[in-house]
Amino acid sequence: MGSSRPPSPVRRFSEVSMEAVREITQWDVHYKQPNHTYLIDGAKLVAYIPYGQKSPIYFSKPMMIDRRGRKFVKVTPNPFKGVPKSNLIEVQGSRGDSYFVDPELKTCTCSGFQFRGKCKHLSVLSE
Repeated sequence: MGSSRPPSPVRRFSEVSMEAVREITQWDVHYKQPNHTYLIDGAKLVAYIPYGQKSPIYFSKPMMIDRRGRKFVKVTPNPFKGVPKSNLIEVQGSRGDSYFVDPELKTCTCSGFQFRGKCKHLSVLSE
């Protein structure tokens, strides 16, 4: 018989503080690759501030950001004003870690999704 685990606790957010991060990746290229500051909602890029500028650029439709091979540090205080509302769902993983699932893009912030593009946390979308 298979073991049955209790369902993961799910918490829906009407407003989540999105993460502001600055990229610190050391690019292996022969030219200067500027690193920008980003406003990220789970796996979605909502806005960015170009290197050397102060005004953010907001996307009309958030886009996926691939974090593989890139390094970021959290920026405090958040330089983005008027942060839009998030529709992320917080899910607790089997080891107690919290991850965020995006029901629109069907993405998750867990390392499994970042590596494979799928994970068990997305099952909360069918509940």
